Amino acid sequence: MELSSNYAIFFFILYNLAIFLPLFSSSIKLRCHDDERSALLQFRDSFLSTNSCFSNSDYSKVESWKLVRSGDCCLWEGAGCENKTDHVISLDLSNSCISASINSNSTLFALVHLRTLNLACNNFQSSEIPSRIGELSSLTYVNLSYSYFSGQIPPQLSNLFDLVSLDLSNNYELNLQKPSFGDIVRQLTDLKELHLSTVNIDSSVPELLSNFSSLESLLLDSCGLTGEFPVAIFQLPNLKILDLTINPYLKIDLPNFQFGKPLKSLKLSGTNSLSERNSTAHIPVSIGNLIYLEELELSDCNFIPSSVENLVHLKNLDITDCVFTDQIPPSFSNFTKLVYLDLSYNHFNIHTSSFAWIGKLPKLTQLFLNRINMKGEIPSWLMNLTQLSHLNMYDSQLTGPIPSILMNLTQLKVIDLSSNQLSGQFSFQISHLALLSQLDLSFNKLEGQIPTNLSNLDNLEMLDLSSNKLSGTLEFSVFSQLKNLHTLSLSNNYNLSLITKTQSNVSFQNINLLGLGSCNLSEFPSFLHNRLDWLTFLDLSSNNIHGQIPFWAGLKSLENLNLSHNHLTGFDNDSNILQWDQLRTLDLRYNMLQGSLPMPPTSTSFYLVSRNKMSGEISPSICNLNSLVMLDLSFNNFSGELPRCLGYLSDSLKLLDLKKNSFQGIIPSMWRNGFKIKMISMSHNQLQGPLPRSLLNCSSLEMVDFGRNQIIDAFPSWLGSLPDLRILILRSNGFYGTMENLVATGFTNLRVIDLSNNHFSGKIPSEFLQIWNVMKVRNTSHMTYMQDNMRPNSSFVYSYFGFYDYSMTLYNKGLELNYMKIPDILVAIDFSNNKFQGEIPDIMRNLKGLQLLNLSRNILQGPIPSSLADLTALECLDLSQNQLSGQIPTKLTEITALSSFDVSFNQLSGPIPQGNQFCTFEESSYEGNPGLWVETWTKQCGNARSTPVVVPPTFMEDEDSESAEGVNWLVVLMGYASGLVVGVVAGNMFIRRKQDWFSNKFGRKQWRRPIRPRRN
Repeated sequence: MELSSNYAIFFFILYNLAIFLPLFSSSIKLRCHDDERSALLQFRDSFLSTNSCFSNSDYSKVESWKLVRSGDCCLWEGAGCENKTDHVISLDLSNSCISASINSNSTLFALVHLRTLNLACNNFQSSEIPSRIGELSSLTYVNLSYSYFSGQIPPQLSNLFDLVSLDLSNNYELNLQKPSFGDIVRQLTDLKELHLSTVNIDSSVPELLSNFSSLESLLLDSCGLTGEFPVAIFQLPNLKILDLTINPYLKIDLPNFQFGKPLKSLKLSGTNSLSERNSTAHIPVSIGNLIYLEELELSDCNFIPSSVENLVHLKNLDITDCVFTDQIPPSFSNFTKLVYLDLSYNHFNIHTSSFAWIGKLPKLTQLFLNRINMKGEIPSWLMNLTQLSHLNMYDSQLTGPIPSILMNLTQLKVIDLSSNQLSGQFSFQISHLALLSQLDLSFNKLEGQIPTNLSNLDNLEMLDLSSNKLSGTLEFSVFSQLKNLHTLSLSNNYNLSLITKTQSNVSFQNINLLGLGSCNLSEFPSFLHNRLDWLTFLDLSSNNIHGQIPFWAGLKSLENLNLSHNHLTGFDNDSNILQWDQLRTLDLRYNMLQGSLPMPPTSTSFYLVSRNKMSGEISPSICNLNSLVMLDLSFNNFSGELPRCLGYLSDSLKLLDLKKNSFQGIIPSMWRNGFKIKMISMSHNQLQGPLPRSLLNCSSLEMVDFGRNQIIDAFPSWLGSLPDLRILILRSNGFYGTMENLVATGFTNLRVIDLSNNHFSGKIPSEFLQIWNVMKVRNTSHMTYMQDNMRPNSSFVYSYFGFYDYSMTLYNKGLELNYMKIPDILVAIDFSNNKFQGEIPDIMRNLKGLQLLNLSRNILQGPIPSSLADLTALECLDLSQNQLSGQIPTKLTEITALSSFDVSFNQLSGPIPQGNQFCTFEESSYEGNPGLWVETWTKQCGNARSTPVVVPPTFMEDEDSESAEGVNWLVVLMGYASGLVVGVVAGNMFIRRKQDWFSNKFGRKQWRRPIRPRRN
């Protein structure tokens, strides 16, 4: 009834307006000029849409213009006119949900009287900044930040002589090179604000900025700056804000600061600071003269002068990635105005109690102690920080339970305690933290059930509980009550079961990132059939979902989809073209998909379908995927010839994995100059012909694997010119000839070479052994793996991605070992099953990093060199089935890492060495050598042989058989001193179903929504 009454009043007002407005129109003079009104309306009509909002609070200012096409544009929202002339002099359409391209034909440039132009926080779809902006010569204020402009900044911008403020920041594809930085700003001498954050400048900072006496704010962070920063800029009389962070090639030498300089914000972290000192260790004592300083950011420092205690007005203090001989001085507790404190990534090694002085900072609201070896439980002094809103202590080796005192900090908005060793029950009274917006407890050891009172946190936007030991059964509809929730990850809690059947009215409208991997799901969540406008990232991997993949029509914004490690058989629509137009990442690995390869949209960057049952030929339409970074079709049943257009896929293609299929024909010569590819694997196919010489165009190649094909060619010594080549696998082909007379150049970074099962002859080439420099060094550093980041282009700065691991197979003890991950420290040579002859080169002793050496099944003669004992990292040595003679050198017992040794079927004689692990080898390691004293060795070893050092399980499969995981693997005895790599490698012994996307902190610290920039 009340609603009907309101409508009646509204129409009564409209009726009267319609009658009386024409009567007054002749007497009321509209301020707006007709040509400017028309220009504004045409500018508005050029927008494709006004629904590309960056936050829920944004709205389109131009929508109101539709109701007043003939009205006074000086009264329109976002527009402003000068009182005397009535010309439009300001236009502020920031945060207006605009999605449109813009060019020089835009009627915007008819507004020639404009002084202020603000188009920040919109989406101009990678348009270039139109050159006609230079015609708006009255402009004093320009803000185009966060608006997806790209290309070169137009030189005409330098015609805006009256500019006082220029903000082009956070347009990640915007360049300032031709014209140069100096050319653009040379005439803009009245500038007070120059903000170019993230613009690609890639040059030095022009000295002429030192003459800009009016300059108050200079933001040049993440610009690729080089050279030396002009010291005189620090001394500008009005400079208050200076940000040079994340310019690693920019050299900075701090001056002696004069007392009372107006500088309020100084940010220098992530720079190659202080010129040749190469660190901010030499922070001058005079920094204490900056008494008005409120923000200070430094990194890579060894010493903080005591004079910083004078900076009593500090509100933000950020000192990261430093090496301190002692702890941060407790005198820092004098910074009683401190609101923000970041001591992350520093090299402390002290207990949490040593930071107790932080508890004396009464106004502290944001605390960051990330990646510090704090060695203790969450500290009790936190309870004193009653104003704390942000608590970040990820990867700081914290132990113990989450204390109840944390619940007393009722102002907390952000908690990040991820990647620690926190344990105990997840049962604390989280509902007390009513203001909480972000909670990240991922990668800990928390147990118990997820408390349902999480649903009482009305402000919660981000929740990450992934990779814990949470258990129990949870109704997923609990999270639908969190209306602000945009990021939710429960992945990798293997004992957690979710009930995802929801009522039709249950909504997850704002969800942007959803991780439900390894949550014991048996079907697709029903709410995915609803409209989810913001969902860009969906992880349902490592569950127990059977059947076909549905097309969720409501997921039009979906960009990243991970359905790997399930039991999926296909797609429920007959089309071979997937319908998600925005898709960037599609991971379907480890399923049971059949039929031909479905084509994802052309926007796809990562397409992974390995270890399925797909078949048929690859359609040439795959070459329409011009944004591909990774393509993995391995371990399927694809056949036919490779499309010749593969080499024209994308300049951005980094990884191509086609192994274990049935591809035939000649390998296309498809690699053009400048190709950025890093890994090519086409092994286990039926490819023929020679290796294409066009591989030389791929200067970034790290791994080349053409093993188990039908290639006929001489040794490709020309591959030595690839500077980054680390792995070369050519085994089981028809390669032929000698390697003795080849020019031995390059291959300086080679770590693994497998030429086994070919037709090479002649002597083992000493010239090549001499240049394999990386093999000469024993790497005992922390083991990492060869992998690449699954991160699309720069428009996805705030997204969650993991890593893609390189993989390969090597022979070990005559059986294939599938390396699902390749350790960076692995060094291996396999020349087995060829026709190499002559003696084993003594120069082999220089390859001290070798862990696997297989020279079996050749025609090698002479003695086993005792110099092989210098290879102290060696874990596997196979010299079997040759014509070696003499005794087995006793010095080989000094190789305590040796876990596999085979010299069978040679012409060896004399005693078999004893000591260390030599008694643990099987008799088969020595058989076929009539002159060896096998019986004596057996008696002398006695009980040693009955007590092996390690007895792991041995699991073998025929190469062509299919296991549950579709891979062949073998666990090998470890050496006397516990071999690291060749025997058993983390990730190879047990092929965990969950090892791909979320192996590195499911998103690692970037919680913000993809694509959406920060607001001003």
